Amino acid sequence: MPNYKLIAIDIDDTLINDDKEVTPGTQKALEDAVTAGVVVTLATGRAYASAHKIARQTGLNVPIITYQGALVKNLMDEKVLYERYMPVDAARKLFQYCIQHNLHLQTYIDDKLYARELNQKLIDYTELNKTEYHIEPDFEKLVSQPTPKMLIIDDPDYLDELIPIFRELLGDGVHITKSKPYFLEFMHKEGTKGAALTFLAEHFGCDMSETIAIGDSWNDHEMLEAAGLGVAMGNAIAPLKELADYVTATNNEDGVKEVIEKFVLANQQ
Repeated sequence: MPNYKLIAIDIDDTLINDDKEVTPGTQKALEDAVTAGVVVTLATGRAYASAHKIARQTGLNVPIITYQGALVKNLMDEKVLYERYMPVDAARKLFQYCIQHNLHLQTYIDDKLYARELNQKLIDYTELNKTEYHIEPDFEKLVSQPTPKMLIIDDPDYLDELIPIFRELLGDGVHITKSKPYFLEFMHKEGTKGAALTFLAEHFGCDMSETIAIGDSWNDHEMLEAAGLGVAMGNAIAPLKELADYVTATNNEDGVKEVIEKFVLANQQ
């Protein structure tokens, strides 16, 4: 078994259970891995402002992967190590399409969440991720500013119909993914968890074969494919389980703890 040196863990429905908590068992496994000299990081679609709170609660002090991989930032000094912005021309096209078709669009600027108007979709999203929001009716003036991620919230089936339309409209410079069935997210083409994990492995001087990635949703597939060991949660979507090297227990059954004990701590015995 390889001597794994870097573990990247998704947050929602992976690290945290359905009560939005890191269980004591998982917390101890994280601490034991760090004590064993393994770099443990988070890889999430969340904004840095949201993700760093969870990272600090778990005692991590390393760079974390946020905005699906568009931003890698140190927890200690908040130094940006890796950043990819949405192409401005594509951001403008996306904005115009959403105006024409009355879609709810959010953008992130300087780690702040902006929307054009207050509605239930925005309220539910910010309650879920414990983030603040800002309303900017003149949304067009925000579109030209650097953003790591834009996000549409809508019915899952409708979003699936929109994906090929957006691929054609926005071109191959944009990465489109779903973090949840009702969240359609847009980043720079190199704003993926896989690209960010590859960057971090190089940053810490370890081979990709020495990395583990753990996730549950389709936005995790790039990092599961890039990692030496790609792990799907027991509660993961079926397509992710199919491409994973290993399927662990669910997020309510300490699936992350199982992975760390089986593939990392067992090697330390």
